[in-house]
Amino acid sequence: MYRKRNIVPIARGGTTTSTETTAGPAAGPASGARPKRADARQNVAALVQAAKVVFTESGVDAPVRAIAERAGVGVGTLYRHFPLRSDLISAVFRHEIDECVAAAGELEASHPPGEALDLWTMRYTEFVATKRGLATALHSGDPAYEPLRDYFATHLAPTLDRLLRAATQSGEVHQHVEAADFLSAVANLCHGSGAERMVGLLLLGLRHDGAPGTTRA
Repeated sequence: MYRKRNIVPIARGGTTTSTETTAGPAAGPASGARPKRADARQNVAALVQAAKVVFTESGVDAPVRAIAERAGVGVGTLYRHFPLRSDLISAVFRHEIDECVAAAGELEASHPPGEALDLWTMRYTEFVATKRGLATALHSGDPAYEPLRDYFATHLAPTLDRLLRAATQSGEVHQHVEAADFLSAVANLCHGSGAERMVGLLLLGLRHDGAPGTTRA
């Protein structure tokens, strides 16, 4: 059965909003779908990596041809795997979120809790600060991005919560803060210049135990 939904399709010159007829459920792999061939998986990986770089350089409205050229594939191949711009944006940010989550485990294994928290927060800061247009896309009201917002909440917040609890238990962090609130604060600081310095001050504030002259570096 066909139905109408508002989408943000991929356009060669940028993002446009339109209404398109789609078949069946919302975009995404159908249950029981055939696994992708090895060459198709390679193309998808190349497109996601290329889009990651292009989005960093030019924002999420970058021309689709630039992404395809960087990936070394034709525009038709890009459309075949990512019919909508929102599909490609979501794939890139899911990939980056997964990398952020994986990085937390590596940092926990190789650094003290407080340092692991600092390094991971700065990694998250770089991720948010360099992805121009992410906040606009996530808050555009387009239903295509709702799963991506949920993905942020269900993956990054628990990861940061674990890092915060470890740093608190080690005595390096004295201020309690909810992980979701801290992620939002960092994201807000990324809108202006000097994001890393401001986030550094935010992290320093976590080490303040409330008594004058007792902030720990």
